[in-house]
Amino acid sequence: MNISEFAKEAGVSVSAVSRYFNDGYLADDKREKIKAALERTGYVPSYSARTVRSKVTKLIGVILPKLSSESISRVTEGISDVLGKEGFELLLVNTANDYNREISSLELFRQNRVDGVILLASVFTDLHRSLLAKMRVPVVIIGQQLKGYNCVCHNDFGAAYSMTKLMLSKGVKRPALICANHDDKAAGEDRRKGFEKAVEEAGLTVDPKYCETAKFSMESGYEKAKRLFSNRAKPDCIFCATDNIAAGAMLYCRENGIKVPDDVMIGGIGDSRFGRVLYVPLSTVHLHYKTAGIEGAKMLLSEMESRSQVHRILQLEYDIIERESTAKEN
Repeated sequence: MNISEFAKEAGVSVSAVSRYFNDGYLADDKREKIKAALERTGYVPSYSARTVRSKVTKLIGVILPKLSSESISRVTEGISDVLGKEGFELLLVNTANDYNREISSLELFRQNRVDGVILLASVFTDLHRSLLAKMRVPVVIIGQQLKGYNCVCHNDFGAAYSMTKLMLSKGVKRPALICANHDDKAAGEDRRKGFEKAVEEAGLTVDPKYCETAKFSMESGYEKAKRLFSNRAKPDCIFCATDNIAAGAMLYCRENGIKVPDDVMIGGIGDSRFGRVLYVPLSTVHLHYKTAGIEGAKMLLSEMESRSQVHRILQLEYDIIERESTAKEN
C-alpha cells in the first residue's frame, strides 16, 4: 500500500498523511481518522519518502578506528546514550586504524544522507582536511583537535606528564618510553611531549635508546619492552602511551624474571578494566571516554540545530590512578 492508497483508506488527503508522519499541524478529526486507518491496515510509510520530504534521516554516521578497544566502546556508549534519547540511530563504521578507510567512510557519509557525522580519527592528512571541508552536514571530532571543527579531546600532554612525574618522584634515574605513532597528535605526539617535559624537569636526559614506538596492542608492547631490556643499562621505569602497551611490557617482565615495581615501574594511560587484574595491578591515567562521547553527541546536536560558524574545542581533564606497578618507595 502506497501513501495515496492509504490516504484514500483513511478518507484524508495525501498532504494530511504527510503532515501526520512529519509532526506537522493537523486538525484533530483528521489525526483520529489516520490513527484508525493505521490500526486497520498496519500501514508503514516509506522511510526514503519521508526523509526526502523532511530532509531529516535521524541517522548519524560514526567512524571508529577499531571495535575491540575498551576506550572506543566507552566513547560509543556515551554517543549512543545521548543520541538514542533524541531518536537517532547510529551507523557505525570500523576503519581498523586504516587511514584510507577513514577517507572512504567520510566520502560514504558525504554522498549518502545522514544528519551528522562523529569522527574518531588518529591522524589527519591533507586528504582528510580536503574531504572534511566538503562535508554537507555537521561533523564533530572526538579524541583529537583540528582547527575549524568542533572537537572533544583529552589533556594527553598533562596525562603523560603527570604519570611520568609520579614515577620519577620515586627516585628512578633511567626512564624509558614506549609511545604511539608520532603522526597521532594525541596519543603519539602529545603523550611523548608530556613524558619528555617531566624527564627534563627532573634534571634527567631523554635517552633515544630508551624510546620505542609501538602499535596499539599488547603484542607490540611486549616486543618493545624486549628491545628496551636488551640495553646494557636497563630502564628502571617505563611510561607507556596506552594500557594495552603497558600490559605487553608487564608480560615481558613477568616472563623474564623482572620484578614490577622493584626492578622497573610501569605506568599507562586509559584505566582499562584489565589493568586492575594484571598480576601487578597497573598504575594508569583515567581519561573520561564516556564523557567525551556524551559531550561530542551534545555538540553535534547543537551544531545540527544552529549551524554556528563558531567552532569550539572542549578539553577534558584526567585522574591519576596509582596501583602496585608504581608503588616502589624512594
